[in-house]
Amino acid sequence: MINITFPDGNVRQYEAGTTAMQIAESISQGLARNVLSAEIDGEIWDATRPIHKDAKVSLLTWNDEGGKETFWHSSAHLMAEALEILYPGVKLGIGPPVENGFYYDIDVGDRQISVNDLPKIEQKMIELARQKNEYIRKEMSKEDAIAYFREKGDEYKLELLEELEDGTITFYQVGDFVDLCRGPHIPNTGKIKAIKLLKVAGAYWRGDENRKQMTRIYGITFPKQKELTEYLHLLEEAKKRDHRKLGAELGLFMFSEKVGAGLPIWLPKGNAVRQRLMNFLMEEQEKQGYQLVTTPHIGKKELYVTSGHYEKYGEDSFQPIHTPKEGEEFLLKPMNCPHHCEIFGNRPHSYKELPIRIAEFGTVYRYEQSGELHGLSRVRGFTQDDAHIFCTPEQVKEEFLKVLDLTTMVFRKMGFKEFTAQISLRDPDNREKYIGSDENWANAERAIIEATAEVGLPTITELGEAAFYGPKLDFMIKDALGRSWQLGTIQVDYNLPDRFKLEYIGADNQPHRPVMIHRAPFGSLERFMSILIEHTAGKFPLWLTPEQYAVLPISEKYEELANKIQTELKAYDIRGVVDNRTESIGRKIRDTELKKIPFMLIVGEKEAQNNTVSVRKQGEGDIGTMTLDEFAAYFKEQATIEE
Repeated sequence: MINITFPDGNVRQYEAGTTAMQIAESISQGLARNVLSAEIDGEIWDATRPIHKDAKVSLLTWNDEGGKETFWHSSAHLMAEALEILYPGVKLGIGPPVENGFYYDIDVGDRQISVNDLPKIEQKMIELARQKNEYIRKEMSKEDAIAYFREKGDEYKLELLEELEDGTITFYQVGDFVDLCRGPHIPNTGKIKAIKLLKVAGAYWRGDENRKQMTRIYGITFPKQKELTEYLHLLEEAKKRDHRKLGAELGLFMFSEKVGAGLPIWLPKGNAVRQRLMNFLMEEQEKQGYQLVTTPHIGKKELYVTSGHYEKYGEDSFQPIHTPKEGEEFLLKPMNCPHHCEIFGNRPHSYKELPIRIAEFGTVYRYEQSGELHGLSRVRGFTQDDAHIFCTPEQVKEEFLKVLDLTTMVFRKMGFKEFTAQISLRDPDNREKYIGSDENWANAERAIIEATAEVGLPTITELGEAAFYGPKLDFMIKDALGRSWQLGTIQVDYNLPDRFKLEYIGADNQPHRPVMIHRAPFGSLERFMSILIEHTAGKFPLWLTPEQYAVLPISEKYEELANKIQTELKAYDIRGVVDNRTESIGRKIRDTELKKIPFMLIVGEKEAQNNTVSVRKQGEGDIGTMTLDEFAAYFKEQATIEE
C-alpha cells in the first residue's frame, strides 16, 4: 500500500501501481470524467500513469493551468496525426502548448500550407478526436529511438534525440501516430470537443535564422464548443482593441522605417497622455520623498561591465559606439540603475540620510530581434518609470511595503482591479546565472516573501525568474477582456551596491553597504500604454484623456461662439477642441465618436439664444441641454465616479 496526500492535507491509502485516474474514480465518477492529468510530487504526469510510492497528488482539470497545458499538448499531437495523414512524408519539429493553445513546427518539403488549408486539417482532427484513441506512454532505448526516426527519415527528431540520455526517452502513441515526447497527455482524444486552427506562420528551426524555415501552425482546442465560441468572440474583441490599430486611428503614436524599427514616436495626443501619466506618478513620488534625477542616454562600456549588465545583456544591446579617442566605447543605456549607483556614490552618506530615493523617467535601449517587435509592447527604445531606493538592511522591509502600496495604488487608479504578484526567485540548480553571495540572496528573498505575506497579497512563486542581481516581485494584472499581463516590478538587490562599492557611515562610525530596491510601477511607459489602450479600448479615464470634449458648431455662423465656449471651459480646467470643419453636423458627430472623445457640445441657433450647449456622451448619445456651469458640474461628477 502507498500513502496519497491530497492538497488539503488529507491522506488515503491505495495499492501501489494505482493511477491518478483510479484515485479520482474512488472519489467520484464526475471528478474522474473531468480529470486531464495529475501533479505528482510537483511534476505533472499522465492521469493513467501508475504511482508506485508515497506521493502528494493533485488532480488537474480544465480549471487548472496544468490541466490546460496537458490538454493543449495533446491537441498538438492530434494535429500532428492529422498532418501525417493529409501530408504523407511531413517531418515534425516541436509541438508545445503555449499560453492560449498550441503550435507545431513542421516541414512539408516543397509543398505549402496556407490558411485556406486549415479547415481541412481541423476536420481531420475532429474525425480523429471522435475515435477516442488513448494516449499511450512508451519508454524506449536511445538506440531503438534513433533507429525508428532514421527509418522515418526525420532529421529533426534525430537532432533532438542527440541531446537526450539513454533511459530518459519516452514516446507517445495516439492512433497510428507515434512521437518522441516526455508528456504528459490526457487519457484519450475524446475529451477534445472543439477545435480551431488560428494561423500559419514561418519559424526557423530551433529559433536559428541560419537554419531551415519551417511552417508553424497555431491552434486552440476546448472541452466544450461553447468555450470555443466565447474565445473566438474574445479574439474579435481583442482585434478591435489592438493598440496598434487604435494608436493609429486616435493619433497617439507612430513608427517610421527611416527612424528605425521598434523606436516609437509619440504624437501630440499620445504624448499628452504619456505626460499626464508621468505627472501623476511624479506627484505621488514627491509625497513619498523621492528625488527626481536625469541621466544621459549613453554611458561608457566600463559602467555596464561593472554592473554586470554588459555580460548578461551585451548581446541584446546595441553595438558599442566608438569615439575618435582610441579604445573609448560607449553604449546606449540598457538600464538606469548603474547611473543611479553613480549618483549615490557621488558623495559620502550617513545612515541618518537613508533611505535615499532616486527616481527618473529614463529612456533605455535594447536591441530586440525584429521578429519580436510588437507595437508599443515590444520596442527597442522605451522609458521606464524607474526608481532606486538606497537603504539600510533594517529598512528594507518597511521600504518594500511602501513601494508595494504605491504600486497597487497606481494599478487601481488606472482601472486594473484584478492583479496578483509573482515572487521570482533564483534557480537553485543554476546559480551561475546570478551574481552575489548566497547570504545576500537569502536575505533578499526573505524580505520579499515576508513583506507580501504581511499585507496578504496573493502570490505565486517561480524559481529561475529572478533578475541576475536579485529576486523580484512581478505584478500580473487582468484587463477588461480577462487577459493577464505582466506590469510593474519591485526588486531587492544586495549585489549592485557591492559591485559599485557603495557605502554609508553607520551609527558605529564604520562604513556599511546599503541595500538597493529597484521599482517601476508602470514597468515602461510604452508597454503600459499598449495595455491601457487595449484595456480601455481607447476610451481613457476622463483625467487622462487628451481631449475631454469637442465643441461642434452647426455652421460657420457659430464658430465664434464655439471658440468662446472652449475659452470659458479652460477656466474649469476642462480641456477640449473645436471642430470648425465645413462638414455636416452628422459627420462631425460620427467622427468625434470614432475619436472616442468623451463629450460633444453642439451649438446652433437655439443654444446661442439660450446660452446653453446640447450635450452628447460618447457611446450613449444625447444627455440634454445644459449651461456651461451645469456641464462643468456634470463633468466633475463623472470624473469623480470614475475615480
